[in-house]
Amino acid sequence: MLTEHAYTELNDEEKRRRLKEIAAVFLRLGALAFGGPAAHIAMMDEEIVQKKKWLGREHFIDLIGATNLIPGPNSTELAIHIGFIRGGTAGLFIAGAAFIIPAMLIVLTFAVLYTRFDGIPEVSGVLYGIKPVIIAIVLHAIYRLAKAIIRGWLPATLTVSVIALAFLGAENILLLAVAGLVSMVAKNYGKTKNALFAAAALPIALGEADELANAAKPAGIALHSVFLAFMKIGSVLYGSGYFLLAFLETEFVKGFAVISNQQLLDAVAIGQFTPGPVFTTATFIGYLISGFPGALAATAGIFLPSFLLVLLLNPLIPKLRKSTWVAGALDGINAASLGLMSVVTVKLGIDSLRDPLAAGLFTVAFVLMSKFKFNSAWAILAGGVVGFVYHYVMM
Repeated sequence: MLTEHAYTELNDEEKRRRLKEIAAVFLRLGALAFGGPAAHIAMMDEEIVQKKKWLGREHFIDLIGATNLIPGPNSTELAIHIGFIRGGTAGLFIAGAAFIIPAMLIVLTFAVLYTRFDGIPEVSGVLYGIKPVIIAIVLHAIYRLAKAIIRGWLPATLTVSVIALAFLGAENILLLAVAGLVSMVAKNYGKTKNALFAAAALPIALGEADELANAAKPAGIALHSVFLAFMKIGSVLYGSGYFLLAFLETEFVKGFAVISNQQLLDAVAIGQFTPGPVFTTATFIGYLISGFPGALAATAGIFLPSFLLVLLLNPLIPKLRKSTWVAGALDGINAASLGLMSVVTVKLGIDSLRDPLAAGLFTVAFVLMSKFKFNSAWAILAGGVVGFVYHYVMM
């Protein structure tokens, strides 16, 4: 029997019991959810649909589709949707927080250890071996995403245009917005010449606004700026957590210049190797910038938009899913995100693959994952072991 009873119809004792159950389920999922969004969703399907029977399969699938309509981490938003349906507004916040907190605490622990022991040869060796593997993981993700996103000349044109403009320094958010607009118009009017004109106008549309955006960015970074920067990212980032790389590089490596490309790769490595949402990479970077307050500000900033968007848009999801305008815009945003992700991967690869061993680790990891479907977590572990042994032998 399904248990999708309205939360508001329950008495106070039943409400408390249900909220405790939501917290327990998502704390466990958050602590054990290794393997990225697809694995997280599979675990939720097993726990929520098959075991607990909180939702029917059709409803669960609809919620998965709904997470693609709004920015933010898909698996976290799925947890938030389920919490909202099961426990109202309180359940929404409890489910999301319970899913995020275990990962946040684990990543925060790694951040503390990283800052304390960075520079020790053994630790440096492990990180040396992990970084090429992370580049391989991201490149493999780009390859898989490209097959799903680039279906026709328009997304291909948008992706290539965004790559070129991003290398020239265009602002990420503006690229996403204009690409979404171009795709939305092209998909709904179906006039090739209009779409081509819009795509050709992409650099013009970005020009002045991009200069203003860059001019307004202050030097250095205060705590409230950490929160706002991550909230901006959480408000506009669609798709895979791997797309996060491009925004982090733009904001904190190029923009505020408070972390290096190597630190960014280390943060992503920790986010990959730990359970829960990859967006907890924000916790690591926040700690590097401003210690514990920075970690909390970054985590709150990047996840807050997901809570608010689910709360505000949940009743509108069925209509949004049927809108050809929304679908067209999402296609363009996804194509632009793929381009941005490609650009930052090239930049990070140039920084990390500077010797034969690093290049070899990258190549082996990519082949194992693309040809033999080797698990990325094991690839990271193997890279760390190789790096550790290499530095131990060389010392």
